[in-house]
Amino acid sequence: MIDQQQSYRSATGMTFEQMLEQVRYEGVYATRAQAEQVVRAVLAALGRQLTGEERVELAARLPYEAAVTFTSQVPAMEPLTGWGFVKDLASRTGGSLATTRWDAGTVLRIVARLAGDDLLTRVLDELPPGYALLFGRAELTQAA
Repeated sequence: MIDQQQSYRSATGMTFEQMLEQVRYEGVYATRAQAEQVVRAVLAALGRQLTGEERVELAARLPYEAAVTFTSQVPAMEPLTGWGFVKDLASRTGGSLATTRWDAGTVLRIVARLAGDDLLTRVLDELPPGYALLFGRAELTQAA
């Protein structure tokens, strides 16, 4: 069991406190508590969307507290598109669509850095269209 005084570092070397500070800085949140609320909401929402091996690998790269929030969610039967993800998150948190899009993008860009390029590519392949921009990547599609 992890000692409460000891801060758990993820496989990528980031503690939950460091993650919160990055979210606070990049998202321009006034307080650490705001950043934590956003992180927990976005990771819970992502946990409802991602399944399989990618879910397990991503959880292993997150700080412990973030991984617990992410994996405590039961995956949805029908995955949402990226836009559906933002709308669902907004309805759950009571935020506007614009604010929720900002929140999701802020957290998921940091998750993308923790995941690394290879895992992020696999995660995006598993999710429906529309998530790439939330993770800070361009979403390229073939012309019809």
